[in-house]
Amino acid sequence: METMPAPTEAELHEAALTYLARYAATRATLTRALDRRVDRWARAAGVSELAALRGVVRALVARLAAAGAVDDAAFAETRARRLRRSGRSRQAAAAHLAARGIDAQVLRAALPADDAAELAAAVAFARRRRFGPFRRAAAAEGTEQRERAAFARAGFTRAAALAALGMSAERAEALLAAARDA
Repeated sequence: METMPAPTEAELHEAALTYLARYAATRATLTRALDRRVDRWARAAGVSELAALRGVVRALVARLAAAGAVDDAAFAETRARRLRRSGRSRQAAAAHLAARGIDAQVLRAALPADDAAELAAAVAFARRRRFGPFRRAAAAEGTEQRERAAFARAGFTRAAALAALGMSAERAEALLAAARDA
């Protein structure tokens, strides 16, 4: 049985460009994708020593980042904005970005501590879950406590949860419209 040849740097580069054309990626996610490709080759070829290919992958990702094809800061900024608009707390958005390999300094820049943005995200969360001002029917006994607990599990501060739950429907819609336009 003939073993498959190792992927060349050109093949890995082509795989990286194909991945970037399809997905928004950070340096870490691109590295993981290329490492998976190398691992598949290693399993098929029965090879266990992969240090040289891992070095090629790291160098390739560094070159793509230097060329601007992979930009962790831009990824973090756009993804953080989308997550906040969809009703994710600052804490949940930070966890999402950290899981994608965004380092702490870039994360702090993409998610500044902003009470107004946290309130807008809490209102978006309330709308999505039909809490507070977006509740359809008369509240059943204990509904507000369950809603506050859902806000806490989602990572919102107590102040943001109470403000979102106590808001009028008109003010909540106006706040969401202003956040969309910003």
